[in-house]
Parts: sequence; C-alpha cells; structure tokens
Amino acid sequence: MKSNEYLTELRKKSAAELETELVAAKKELFNLRFQNATNQLENTGRIKEVRKNIARIQTVINQQSTVAE
Repeated sequence: MKSNEYLTELRKKSAAELETELVAAKKELFNLRFQNATNQLENTGRIKEVRKNIARIQTVINQQSTVAE
C-alpha cells in the first residue's frame, strides 16, 4: 500500500482506532525484531516499513489532538 493511501485511511479513523492500530504495529515491530535476532526474518525491509508506519500513526494522532484543542 502506498503511503498516501495509508495516510488517508489513517486520517479517517477515530482516536481509539488509531491507538489500537499503534499497539498492533508496535507488537509487529517487536516480533520482527525478535525474528531478526534469531535469524528467522527473510524480509528485513519490513522492519523499516513498520517503523515508518508507526511514525505515521503517531503523527496523525498528534495532528488530531492539536486540532481538538
């Protein structure tokens, strides 16, 4: 999925949905790091992608919180 499409999907979600997606992304990152440490991870580029998605989610959360204030 392209980053622009992902951002438009994130902006449509509520704060609670964003929080659950953030938790899920952090869990996925943990699992990917664990697999990488045990040499089971085949696609190491996925770690970078998940880290960027976490940053995107946090950015949208911050944007929504500043608009609400």
